[in-house]
Amino acid sequence: MEKSIVVAIDVGSTKICTLIAQIEDENSIRILGVGIEPSEGIRKGTVVDIPQAANSIAKSVKKAERTSGLEITNAIVSVAGTHISSINNKATVGVVGGVIDQYDVARVVEAVRAIPIPHNRVIIHLLQRTFSVDGVDGIRSPIGMYGSRLDLEAHIITASASSIENLRQCIMTAEIDVNQWVLNPLADGEAILTDIEKQMGVVVCDIGGGTTGLAIYINGDVWHSNILPVGGGHITNDIAQAFHLPLSQAEEVKKIHGHCIPDFIGDEEYFYCRTFGQDEAAKFSRKELSKIIQMRTQEIFQLVLQEIKRSGYDNLMPAGMVLTGGTSLLPGIDQLASNELHMPVRLAKPENITGMIDQLDSPAFSTSVGLLYWAMMMQETVGGQPKKKDVSDTMDKIKKFARYLLP
Repeated sequence: MEKSIVVAIDVGSTKICTLIAQIEDENSIRILGVGIEPSEGIRKGTVVDIPQAANSIAKSVKKAERTSGLEITNAIVSVAGTHISSINNKATVGVVGGVIDQYDVARVVEAVRAIPIPHNRVIIHLLQRTFSVDGVDGIRSPIGMYGSRLDLEAHIITASASSIENLRQCIMTAEIDVNQWVLNPLADGEAILTDIEKQMGVVVCDIGGGTTGLAIYINGDVWHSNILPVGGGHITNDIAQAFHLPLSQAEEVKKIHGHCIPDFIGDEEYFYCRTFGQDEAAKFSRKELSKIIQMRTQEIFQLVLQEIKRSGYDNLMPAGMVLTGGTSLLPGIDQLASNELHMPVRLAKPENITGMIDQLDSPAFSTSVGLLYWAMMMQETVGGQPKKKDVSDTMDKIKKFARYLLP
């Protein structure tokens, strides 16, 4: 496949989305193929049935290949699940020769990676927070600077080795090699955040079907990330239990009649659906439905608030929260989130995409599109060396490489 073509496979708890796209320019992607398939064999972002999960992924891939006319051989793949954890680390190396070059950067990266992790875990991301040269902090790209000591603070994300390998086996069943694993909220950040938000301080909150992904950006870099074991599926389950409905019907009720704020629903607003064991549709109050949704959604945001406070960066995010994921489509969820978190909240969906975008114009596909932007960014560097030899472009490419150092 040509280098201008990028492929992403978003493996979620409710859907598998495979996208094939062509890079138009550094800010635009043209979608050539789309394959969306219901997710089976995956629970809360983790594979629980390899044959079922592999079948869902293979169907999604085949759909994308048919719509694009291209054959997929490798892809960048999303990863989530409660097995994800993260830690911040700092390392120092001496500068050889007095001028910092890529060799010095590579050495400090290796040093910061040298943290003790259990044998059953693997590093999937090593992200720069900040460089320091001779004690001067806040340096974005140290290459070419004079100094005797180079420090690097990095955000390291690890995952369960068995969970990653199980997902890899499912991908390989479709005869696809994994180029890179990307954590869901990091992919979201590439698709929905502005540079100003990343610089000021902002948290991405991706509420999916089985999990909620968080990533905190400060000074342009990721400072904290985590995956919480709650999502829109819990709201659906509450509705199913309260109204005695099949899960599929409860999901439709949530999408069509749901609202996060009961005060916005009139007392005389009703909907009809058929419950278990009944031949005729029963009448239900929309306000009661809204109360059920409100209670579970408040619980989700309380867990989100606890995680933000646990990070210690709760006072460093003047840009507030950017909310995405399929569950963010619930009416009133942004206002509820703002009330619970006491910060500004905006809803976001993918932008700057052309081509086959009819199905993708939704927050539910922020991760899918974000993976394409991540793949595009990774193509801009090969082994840390910029593909383009234009001197005016060199430092920008090196800076991007240094910011997204990957093991």
